[in-house]
Amino acid sequence: MTELVRLALEEDIGSGDVTTRVCVPDSQNARGVFLAREPLIVAGLQLLSEIFAQRGGVTELSLRKHDGDRCDPGDTIAAVSGPARTLLECERVALNFLQRLSGVATVARRFAEAVEGTGCRVLDTRKTTPGMRLLEKHAAAAGGVLNHRMGLYDAILIKNNHIAAAGGVRQAVEQAHSAGLPIEIEVRTREELTEALDSGATHILLDNLTPAEARDWIREIRGRATVELSGGITLENVRAYAETGANFVSSGAITHSARAMDISFRLELS
Repeated sequence: MTELVRLALEEDIGSGDVTTRVCVPDSQNARGVFLAREPLIVAGLQLLSEIFAQRGGVTELSLRKHDGDRCDPGDTIAAVSGPARTLLECERVALNFLQRLSGVATVARRFAEAVEGTGCRVLDTRKTTPGMRLLEKHAAAAGGVLNHRMGLYDAILIKNNHIAAAGGVRQAVEQAHSAGLPIEIEVRTREELTEALDSGATHILLDNLTPAEARDWIREIRGRATVELSGGITLENVRAYAETGANFVSSGAITHSARAMDISFRLELS
């Protein structure tokens, strides 16, 4: 997080905020508030202290909300007091992080609410902004969905290209057991499904099926494995997929298609 914030500030401020330098006296203090301008689920608040600290610090930072809180238009998210130059230099970077991460949290909350009562849980994916995965997955969790694996290193997900490279479903599953990590395998045909189950697979990924097709495949699995559905899952159809009997549904849209939420920063002299 520290390095990501450093890079973001360096990218924006560069050799210095020339507008602030020529317009604002070095001795001027100010107070600023971050305000929600639309209904949203806030996330990214843990970054504010780091952002201001890297530009010399502020007198006071008061968080009025916590990650995962619902905000209405006009709600104060956070307030900060300190050197006016510091507040102005950090304004855009702070807003960029808050707007982006609150967008992820807001979409995640909508997905979580859409499947309430089905017994199915929503997972995020690795379809994240490069360099921001941990932050975006934290925001997704704040919104109410579960984090899938963080990367290629913490769980095994055998997909079609792995199956091809390993020489088949059985070979891939048997070789994967040696790693001692959770194993999930994607199957594309009924034959692959049977082979995966016969090989001891306990977590099956079904990709790009319709809800009706998924329901039929899940009946065939008969509880012998945990089932995740993925592929083309949106807010409009996620409940239909959740009602098939699947344990999980995953959607890349939670992170790759979340829009920035409308949050503003208002400054006044103190």
